[in-house]
Amino acid sequence: MSFVYVEDVAKHAGETITLKGWVYNKRVTKKLAFLQFRDGTGIIQCVAFGPDQPELYQQIDALNQESSIEVTGEVKEDKRSVIGFEIGLTGLKVVADVREEYPITPKEHGTAFLLDHRHLWLRSKKPFAVMRIRDTIIRAIHDFFGERGFVHLDAPIFTPNACEGTSTLFGTKYFDTEAYLSQSGQLYMEAGAAAFGKVYDFGPTFRAEKSKTRRHLTEFWMIEPEVAYMDLEGDMELAEDMLSFIVQRVLEKRRPELEILERDVSKLEAIQAPFPRLHYDDAIRKLQELGREIQMDDDFGAEDEAILSNLYDRPLIVHHYPTAVKAFYMKKDAENPARCLSMDILAPEGVGEIVGGSQREDDYDVLLESIRKHGLDEKDFDWYLDLRKYGSFPHSGFGLGLERTIGWICGEHHIRACVPFPRTMERLAP
Repeated sequence: MSFVYVEDVAKHAGETITLKGWVYNKRVTKKLAFLQFRDGTGIIQCVAFGPDQPELYQQIDALNQESSIEVTGEVKEDKRSVIGFEIGLTGLKVVADVREEYPITPKEHGTAFLLDHRHLWLRSKKPFAVMRIRDTIIRAIHDFFGERGFVHLDAPIFTPNACEGTSTLFGTKYFDTEAYLSQSGQLYMEAGAAAFGKVYDFGPTFRAEKSKTRRHLTEFWMIEPEVAYMDLEGDMELAEDMLSFIVQRVLEKRRPELEILERDVSKLEAIQAPFPRLHYDDAIRKLQELGREIQMDDDFGAEDEAILSNLYDRPLIVHHYPTAVKAFYMKKDAENPARCLSMDILAPEGVGEIVGGSQREDDYDVLLESIRKHGLDEKDFDWYLDLRKYGSFPHSGFGLGLERTIGWICGEHHIRACVPFPRTMERLAP
């Protein structure tokens, strides 16, 4: 390779190198021309001294934002720089100038405008930092499960049935029948657990929720492990270990990006397993003590989750939710059938739920009754019931919402900032 990436310049201190990328910004004074250069791995300042380098000085002065360029120069230490180095320019080549003025300038722009230009906005510092952290989180998740011997399985996107309730399904014609976009890969991972013992799915999921809150997207990514012979306690331990692993990996690999986002890393450094745990009944009593008008057996709202999560410096695990407010496949507590063997993990700093999981119902008759009680078509679940016919076993799993997790770690208020091209009720482009 005949050029170097910005993220690798430290390896070439004192050397003359070539970089290939784009103009991020520039500033020209009477004697100095400062060029902010980006290449997708980082941003570095390149400097030309006008009196000694008039041609370079004039080239920089004439550059337009986002022009494609090649720069050559010496790597010099600069303690004021985020990456610790700058480039003393000796050469500059314009590969392609912009055809018209770049629409996203250094001035302030409204959110709607920026989302309309998301394909260009990704080049800016904050989206760049969030997407780099997203990439690191995804790699950390695969590493976490890979190191523990999990098999990665892909669940189908087209499904014949609902997993999380029929009111939020996206329907589509599938030749001569009706199909739906997947709400979750969980049911398929249960089949996988029977074959491989411990599996996980990592894929897009779709919810037709008519919600405009900062916590909802219509298309988002889920990580869904499922483990044979694991109970609720093991489920909670697996989830807290995974979250701790992810956060530590981001702290290890992405501190410069966290700095760009002005994230308080001390709050992330506190994220260590084990996490505090609270029975649902105790959580309700706690909320009532804090003045919330919530009753026993009510489901939590976003504000309830935020209040509970703000009580701790690390994620909170709430367990044993009411059976009536949870999904049909969650196993009832044998000692109190009004409660199920479920758990949610609420991220701190007011973020709320990022993980939902449970021990699954493994009794054929009980599961069939639950399917009927929820008004679901038995025929759609014939294959799922087969898992209980042919060697049923206790098993547990959970789902982690990737974008919510990214938002928490990055300190981003709205999860639309945590996916490259967000899909919401009102946005299908770009």
